[in-house]
Amino acid sequence: MNVLMKYLGVAALLWLTGCASIDRPGSTISANAPQPPGTTVQVDGAAIPAGPRQAIIPAGPLSPITSSELRSGPVTLQLPPADLWERIRRGFAMPDLDSDLVRDREQWYATRPDYIQRMTERSSKYLFHIVEELEVRGMPTELALLPYIESAFNPQAVSVAKAAGMWQFMPATGTYFELKQNIFRDDRRDVLASTRAALDYLQKLYGMFGDWHLALAAYNWGEGSVGRAIARNQRAGLPTGYTDLSMPNETRYYVPKLQAVKNIVAQPERFSADLPLIENHPYFQMVDLSHDIDVALAARLADVSPDDFRALNPAMNKQVILAAATPQILLPWDNALVFKRNLDAHTKGQYASWGAWTVPSTMSVAVAADRVGMSEADLRNVNNIPPRMLIKAGSVLVVPRSGKMGDVTSQMADNASLQLAPEIVTRKTVVKAARKDTIASLARRYRVSTAQVADWNDIAPSAALRAGQAITLFLPVRATAARTQTVAKSRPATRQAAPSARQPAKKRAAR
Repeated sequence: MNVLMKYLGVAALLWLTGCASIDRPGSTISANAPQPPGTTVQVDGAAIPAGPRQAIIPAGPLSPITSSELRSGPVTLQLPPADLWERIRRGFAMPDLDSDLVRDREQWYATRPDYIQRMTERSSKYLFHIVEELEVRGMPTELALLPYIESAFNPQAVSVAKAAGMWQFMPATGTYFELKQNIFRDDRRDVLASTRAALDYLQKLYGMFGDWHLALAAYNWGEGSVGRAIARNQRAGLPTGYTDLSMPNETRYYVPKLQAVKNIVAQPERFSADLPLIENHPYFQMVDLSHDIDVALAARLADVSPDDFRALNPAMNKQVILAAATPQILLPWDNALVFKRNLDAHTKGQYASWGAWTVPSTMSVAVAADRVGMSEADLRNVNNIPPRMLIKAGSVLVVPRSGKMGDVTSQMADNASLQLAPEIVTRKTVVKAARKDTIASLARRYRVSTAQVADWNDIAPSAALRAGQAITLFLPVRATAARTQTVAKSRPATRQAAPSARQPAKKRAAR
C-alpha cells in the first residue's frame, strides 16, 4: 500500500510539471530547460523518468494540511463611499493648520448658511470630476475644495484683476498652461481644461516648494513672490514655513480659508452646516460634435435650460459652438443620450445660424453692419463692440450665416481676434491757402495725407493753389482748434486778416 501511494504521488508531481517549475537547491536538473530523454530523478531512493519537461521536486517531506489552516481569517469589505463628501474626507492628506485665522474663517462661514448652501449646490456639477482627477494624480482631495475659495465654484467669475473661471487663472498664466483665449472661447472658464491646468500648476508648485501650504500660497501670490519671501527668511536665519513668511493679507488668509472649509466638510454637524447630497457618480459626460451648432439649438436638443447648458459649457463666448475649437460639449449624464437621439433626428434646417467673417479693411461699425446685413446695434451687441471704435482689418466678426458659409476652420477658430481702434471724430474746417502753399504742404501742416486733402476738395494732388483759395479739411475735433490757432499765429499779420482762417480758431480755442 505504501509503495502504491508513493508512485501515485510521483505521478501527480510529474503531471504538475506542465504548469510550473522551481529549482531545488543542489539539484543537477536545470530548471531553465527541458531534460533530455532518459534523464531520471531520485524520489525516496527510486529512479523515476523525468519526462519531457522539468519536474517539481519538493525540498522535503510534505506536511498534511490541518482543518484549521483551511479556515480563512476575518475579511474587511471596503465599500465605496455613500456620497461624494465621504469620498473627499477619505482623501484628506494635507497637514492641518490650527490658528486664530482658521477659527475666524470658520465663524465667517458658519454664520452664512445660505452662502454655503448656494456654493455647495453650485459645486455639485463639478466636484466628482475634480475628485476623480485628483485621485488619478495622487493629490490631496482638499484641493477639490479650492474653487470654493477662488470663485465660490462659479465658472463665470471674473476678478477685478481679470482672473477668470472657477480656478481664477490670469490671462498670462492661462496662456502658459495652454488655455485658449479668443473671441470664440476662453478656456480659463472651461470645466475640463481649467481643472487640468489648475492641477498641473499645483503639482508644479508642490514640486518647487515641497509643502502644500507654500504651494497654495504661491497659487494665490505667485511662485516668485513666495520664493523671494523664503529667501529673505533664509538670509535672516528665520523659519520658512507658511506661517513664518511675510505676505499680503489676502495670502495670509488664503490657506486658513481652505482649512476652514475643510473642517466644515469634515464635521458639518459641528458647524450646523447642511451639506446637500452629492452622489458619488459622474454628473456629466462628454458628447462629440461634428458640426458647428447654435448654443440655443444644442440646449434644446439636449432638453436642458440655457442656463444649465452654459453652466457645463461656460467657455463659450458667442451664440455658436465651433466644432473645430470645441469638438466635445458637456451634458448632464441623463441628457447626453437625449441629445444624441434628437441630433440624429434633426434633419430640417441648419445646425448653426451664425458664422464668421474676416473684415477686409479697417472700417466703421456702420459700414461693417451694412456689409453683412445687420443693424449697427445688433452687430455691436453680438460682437461686444463699444461705441466710437473702428474695426481694424483682419478682425473676425460673428455674423449671420449665409448660404455660402461653411463651418469655421480650426485655424480661424483658434486664432480669431477682434482688433479695435478709436474712431476719430472730425470737424469740417476751411483754411485759406498762402501764396506758396501746395496740397502736399497743407497736408503736412495739418497732419493728414495728400490724398485726403485732394479728395476732400475734389482736385488733383498736384493741382496748383491760388493765394487765398479756400481749402476744406476734416480734422480731429480735439486737435482742430490747437492746430488752426498755431498756424494762424505763425503767419504774417496781413495773412491773419482773413476772418475765415482766424476767427473760427479763436472760438474753438476759447471753448
